[in-house]
Amino acid sequence: MDAQLEQRSPAPAPAPAGAPARRRHRGVLRYPLVRQLLRFTAVGVVCTATSLALYAFLRPYLGSQPANAAALILTSLMNTALNRRLTFKITDRHRLKRDHLNGLIVILVALLITGGSLGVLHWINPDATVADELWTTTLSGFAATAVRFTMLRHWIFRRARHR
Repeated sequence: MDAQLEQRSPAPAPAPAGAPARRRHRGVLRYPLVRQLLRFTAVGVVCTATSLALYAFLRPYLGSQPANAAALILTSLMNTALNRRLTFKITDRHRLKRDHLNGLIVILVALLITGGSLGVLHWINPDATVADELWTTTLSGFAATAVRFTMLRHWIFRRARHR
């Protein structure tokens, strides 16, 4: 009986040559924005952990503001490259340099947000500890992350918004 069913059911049509196979997502994953947010979050966790480790390492040598700037700038290329490839699924090298230059602008906005929060912390509490600074940069990093995702999605990688 199974052999008869197999003979009667038509075989699925092969995908045209050169066309990528399309995945069907279910539930909330059917929305490209949700998939991008999940991938962006994963990239953000890796980049935030790297940035915080760099900050904690550089802080005793450079001070809070320069350590924050150095950590963000050093992780910015990694962040842009990972978001370009993983979050927005851009794998070609077309506009690679422009994407990274624009990514630096996005990081500068994040630097203004996190650096500003450190400035406010030291204005309120001049004797803030490194732990206080790490909490402050982490919390302000959430706001910077929302701004960064919006800028990446609607400005730098808008050509890939629906992937």
